[in-house]
Amino acid sequence: MRKIVAGLTKKQVEKELSELKDQLNEYRNAYYTKDAPLVEDNVYDNLYNRLLEIENEYPDLVTPDSPSQLVGDVTDDKLGKVTHDIPMLSMGDVFSYEELQEYDNRIVKNVGSPVDYNVELKIDGLAISLIYENGKLVEGSTRGDGTTGENVTANIMTIGSIPKQLPQPLNIEVRGECFMSKKEFLRINEEREKEGQQVFANPRNAAAGSLRQLDPQITADRKLDAFMYTIVTFDTLNVSTQSQALQTLEKLGFMVNETAKVSKGLEVVNEYIEKYEINRDNLDYGIDGVVLKVNDLETQQQLGNTVKVPRWEIAYKFPPEQSETVVREVTWTVGRTGVLTPTAVMDPVSLAGTTVSRATLHNIDMIRQKDVRLLDTVLLHKAGDIIPEVSQVVLSKRPKDSVELEIPTHCPSCGSELVHLEDEVAIRCINPKCPAQVKEQLTHFASRNAMNIDGLGPKIIEQLFSKKLIKDVADLYKLDEEILSQLDGFKEKSINNLLNAIENSKTNSVERLIFGLGIQHVGLKAATLLSEEFGSLDNIIAAPSEDILAVNTIGGTIVNSLKTYFANKDVLILIDEIKNAGVNTEFIDTSNSNETNEHFTDKIVVITGTLNSYKRSELADKLKHMGAKVTGSVTKKTDILIAGEKAGSKLTKAQDLGIQIIDEATLSTYLEDVDK
Repeated sequence: MRKIVAGLTKKQVEKELSELKDQLNEYRNAYYTKDAPLVEDNVYDNLYNRLLEIENEYPDLVTPDSPSQLVGDVTDDKLGKVTHDIPMLSMGDVFSYEELQEYDNRIVKNVGSPVDYNVELKIDGLAISLIYENGKLVEGSTRGDGTTGENVTANIMTIGSIPKQLPQPLNIEVRGECFMSKKEFLRINEEREKEGQQVFANPRNAAAGSLRQLDPQITADRKLDAFMYTIVTFDTLNVSTQSQALQTLEKLGFMVNETAKVSKGLEVVNEYIEKYEINRDNLDYGIDGVVLKVNDLETQQQLGNTVKVPRWEIAYKFPPEQSETVVREVTWTVGRTGVLTPTAVMDPVSLAGTTVSRATLHNIDMIRQKDVRLLDTVLLHKAGDIIPEVSQVVLSKRPKDSVELEIPTHCPSCGSELVHLEDEVAIRCINPKCPAQVKEQLTHFASRNAMNIDGLGPKIIEQLFSKKLIKDVADLYKLDEEILSQLDGFKEKSINNLLNAIENSKTNSVERLIFGLGIQHVGLKAATLLSEEFGSLDNIIAAPSEDILAVNTIGGTIVNSLKTYFANKDVLILIDEIKNAGVNTEFIDTSNSNETNEHFTDKIVVITGTLNSYKRSELADKLKHMGAKVTGSVTKKTDILIAGEKAGSKLTKAQDLGIQIIDEATLSTYLEDVDK
């Protein structure tokens, strides 16, 4: 990478510069706009630094489309646009203590004396701006290109750590970083991988993709957070330093990162960097460096900005945590939904404090994109500082006789032909009797939101399956006392309870059965909409694609998944067995129930905490049948909070908003007072 610019001809420089711009702009578009990075940060940084090296030597070659002149990303036209009155600039980067010292020297030279820095963690997230009028949140936006961002107000409103009303009637703009916790990042990627969707590369891209959704409910489901770190307008707050700004933000109800500290010059900066470079894995959020900000706000104004970055702040970027190893084998495992996941088995190597010998390859698209092959030498990193993942292949060490990795065409568990559904990155086994899928499918089928077979948990299913007493969900309806008596620790009471629960499940409305079958992309909500529209499972199976598409919120992905699933002859055999067992396959409409209750009808209700006498899902159904709207978040529109034990933050918020709060004893009294 580090050619000497002076040793190149002008023509060679122009050619390299053009190639660098094209490559970097492609990477920028993937990272910022598509939230799907093509390379690791350090690869981009090396190319970008090379670009700067050339442009510094040949300033006449700098053009407006150069990545060095651009900030952030291109905005999504589907989201409304917001103009930033004060531009949201990027930050300059340094990658060594020597570069950090050079930066400090420039600051001291420009200011005329040493300065205090407020040192903060560089959160791996998405920059956001929040505008409050009279203390009320009225607008939330992304950075965009620095001048124009995306209007994501509706999505911002779903983030619990962002206050919607300030304790003072202030007209202010604050800025910070929207992020996703590592725990949530893992949960979402696991779900996406099971569903055959492309996984997020890191928490930053997961947060960006979640915040830029057109449907705020998707954002809400992904549980984003935000650290705020800048007050853009200070006039009415008597704030003179960045450290005071953070304290003020916290008093106003914002979440701030408590690790920040003031450093005299670079005295404690290096210690701070070393501490968090070592301990970054222990944090529940991703960081990729440390930020130094001149603490005095007046001095910040004095230093000003370049066209792209503020002169008063700099980011020290952590070096990538990577290790080199050799791929010896690639194994394929089959999940509940039939998705095949490839895993690289490698020579053991130390990575970020642990010994790693296996790393996910996610799907065939990623294998092809990174061109991973057997006996390849690869670089490993930890996605989100958690999951071992292949960064790239070291092509210079690839064996000469290397061949592309063979992608399976048949299921390694049951031998069925694999399918590659449209708009999916995964290959999938759709045989409903595939042994690798059945155990997890059985657990899902019996779960509360599916057939709700109480007492049939994973341990019982494991016994039934390992003893070869069942082979699919239809076999659950063939269980009897004699079969269940073969289970360890199963006595007469347990047997009777389970048989009763299985018998009761036969009377469920058909949407529970459809959801329980585990059809790709068909959740309980979609199953309910389809059941309401078509009335029975047979009608759904027979319905033309265009009729299914006509159902509100049902899209092509769900239609394709349904048609592929029901085209499988083994699926139809399974459904016939379920029908023959007496399981209901018709929609049972409860929406016209005459049951009303003066306490709950036409009220917005939130349930929180642990209830002793009620299952939350069953209570929610009961309240809905009484005409209540049951939601998951406490807002000003909430009428009643039902608070069980350990109610937590929702109870606190309801108290602050003056919402009616009832305990379980009062709930029972209200439910008994039914006007039929």
